[in-house]
Amino acid sequence: MSQDGIVLIASVSILSNDKVLMIKENKPTAVLKWNFPSGHIEYGEDILYSAQREVKEETGLDVKLIGTTGVYNFISNTNHQVILFHFIGEVTGGTLSLEDEEITDSKWIKMKDLLAFENEELREPHVLKQILTNLLEENIYSISVINEQLFKGPN
Repeated sequence: MSQDGIVLIASVSILSNDKVLMIKENKPTAVLKWNFPSGHIEYGEDILYSAQREVKEETGLDVKLIGTTGVYNFISNTNHQVILFHFIGEVTGGTLSLEDEEITDSKWIKMKDLLAFENEELREPHVLKQILTNLLEENIYSISVINEQLFKGPN
């Protein structure tokens, strides 16, 4: 969702053992950049549902959201103010498949190895590295801090 240059994003780190799933995006604003599965929160959409929907669309996986590293507020490389809600998820079903033509690759990477990525390889590297630091330092909060569906939308 975008309003007056503000973009709302839901992002998910999918964890398995000591690895996290990364996807490589090939979008006009992120050419061959690694990122967590993420995308725009639609108008009237619940934030938690949005996070799960984006994971399913980009990876084919179903996830249960188990925590959050928080909310990140920054100016993107496209000069939009972004408010990013970042969650931690565990796979509950589905099969890893890249049906979205804007996703060109995926891989499970040890979290500590992600810190070695060059900034040019990551989408919004300052934010991704802040999220990774929070994951590594276990600065994780209960998913209950997110209050679901406070409004019903336009209907």
